[in-house]
Amino acid sequence: MEKHIHTPLTEEVTKDLRAGDYVYITGTIYTARDAAHKRMDEALKEGKDLPLDIKDAIIYYMGPSPAREGRPIGSAGPTTASRMDKYAPKLLDLGLKGMIGKGKRTQEVKDAVVRNHGVYFAAVGGAGALLSKCIQSAEVIAYEDLGTEAIRKLEVENFPVIVVADEYGNDLYQTAVLQYKR
Repeated sequence: MEKHIHTPLTEEVTKDLRAGDYVYITGTIYTARDAAHKRMDEALKEGKDLPLDIKDAIIYYMGPSPAREGRPIGSAGPTTASRMDKYAPKLLDLGLKGMIGKGKRTQEVKDAVVRNHGVYFAAVGGAGALLSKCIQSAEVIAYEDLGTEAIRKLEVENFPVIVVADEYGNDLYQTAVLQYKR
């Protein structure tokens, strides 16, 4: 099913999303990869605040290439989500609602998605140039010294993703294989 959603990503929205849905996101999303997740985890362990309001937010696992003239960002394809799996359950427990990446997630992450009424979306790997056309603005908001791995606030319009893991425990990577075997 095709759906259009706006951020923030609330439980009212996630309850209607199912694994396999094609979704177009409009609104604010944040980028963060390995190094930024490590820093956020260290901040939490030190009792400090996160550099972004995580409640009902979506984090896109992406490190952009430099912006071309007249564009807010360069190629903006997803990175492998499993590298953030050791951090994701804690962030979901703190209010994160959505993650965008590529590839499978651990059972711990999928359990945290269910527990927190969240969702894991996949963006198409190798389509970074096309995905960047949906990004209207990009602003570094934390960890600028990390370069491409800095946390960015993105404003997106009709950003295309597919629901992989939903709050009901469905995992598209598992169900698609079963359908294929039939």
